Amino acid sequence: MNKINQNLLLERAENSFLKGEYNNALRRYGLILKDYPTLDEAKIGVYLSDLGIESEEEAQALFDYYQLIKNEKEDAVDIIDGLIENIDTSKQEIQKLLLDPMEEQVEYGNGIRYSDFLLLVEDRGSFKKTFEDIMFSTKVIISNKDEFIDFVTHLSEEGFDEMALGYLDASSQLFGNDQEVLALYHIVNGQLK
Repeated sequence: MNKINQNLLLERAENSFLKGEYNNALRRYGLILKDYPTLDEAKIGVYLSDLGIESEEEAQALFDYYQLIKNEKEDAVDIIDGLIENIDTSKQEIQKLLLDPMEEQVEYGNGIRYSDFLLLVEDRGSFKKTFEDIMFSTKVIISNKDEFIDFVTHLSEEGFDEMALGYLDASSQLFGNDQEVLALYHIVNGQLK
């Protein structure tokens, strides 16, 4: 294959990816890697196509981000690899977080303190957008009851009712019969109706 064919094949694989044909894109990128095993574009394509099979939004967002940074940053491939790895790790962490959102032995390296999260919300101007941006990659670390109440209230107000109920149910043993926390059930249930 010459350079023109390589670019044409990459273009076809990208087109399949952009159309949401992730299995086809994965096959196309895989064939390119057979002839060019060190081609970064094809490696990223394989990773993102595989991710797209499970999570289209994440894959498309990472693809768009890669397109923005690939010509500007020498380590663009490493950045995308790190993000993909972080997404996989985050999915596992979110499952743990949903089971035990007030886990006592949280490492701050794996998350963001709620106060820092609120600063991000202030900068971006939207709790919902900020939460959606980090929810697959970062834990929000809540360290006291007031933060918990504020967090669950915001989740409910922004349409994350099922998630808010999950946090409430998982924390019932932690807060016992605390009336302020129990009152959150009324707020969340009111949003569900």
